[in-house]
Amino acid sequence: MTAHPRFLPALRGLRFTVGMLISALGVVGGAGLPRAPQAVGARYWVDLFETRYRSARTSDATFLEQYLDNGQPTRTEAGTAYFLRPDKMRWDYQSPEKHLFLVDGKKAWFYVPEDHTVTRVAAKQSTDLRTPLALLAGEMKVSRVCSQVELETSERPQADQDVMLRCSLRGAGRSPAAPGNVVFFEIARATGDLSRLVVQQTGGIRIELRFENWRINPPLSDAMFRFDLPPGVAIVNGELPGGDSAVK
Repeated sequence: MTAHPRFLPALRGLRFTVGMLISALGVVGGAGLPRAPQAVGARYWVDLFETRYRSARTSDATFLEQYLDNGQPTRTEAGTAYFLRPDKMRWDYQSPEKHLFLVDGKKAWFYVPEDHTVTRVAAKQSTDLRTPLALLAGEMKVSRVCSQVELETSERPQADQDVMLRCSLRGAGRSPAAPGNVVFFEIARATGDLSRLVVQQTGGIRIELRFENWRINPPLSDAMFRFDLPPGVAIVNGELPGGDSAVK
């Protein structure tokens, strides 16, 4: 299944955006979660979320990624995401077609085997929302990503026992990908697990990432987070705002 050309730039940009948000939050799990009082504010749920994903070196989860245009699904993808501190993550997409999004600590790689090309972006050089947040991986502080977090009531959680948080992104006004973005985190009340992440863009484009089957400290090798260029595959360097090469 191939997305309509009209949506390709937005879909790829959103994939980078969501991937970097997850990496920025350092999603590798922990334990020692507090019990929730009957009535709490956003700060409690942020603390619960941070506590859950602070201590472990590795984690992984299955995910379902859905793109919508004005409420109508345009593409659904599924696979497994892997996280390794510090600064590394790997998204293996299995359905409907295989492709890979990988951050090796220095560069981000987006590889579609059918295209015979891989897009490479230097994570430390871009001011684009898609790349610099990977620098925050390993330090589970929501305040490094969100200037403000509030309880959200208009965006319904997919599970009644979950809570929705609305994130106002830091530096949104300086990033070409971010103006008008609204980001929501769905947090499981009982565990602090990240159940869902939602990015709502202007123009009615929306992406949802749903997570299940979180594993804490699974055995993951460093080699999983290194991109080895397959024979016959060309590297396409990304572009920074202003036209500078993103890889130097």
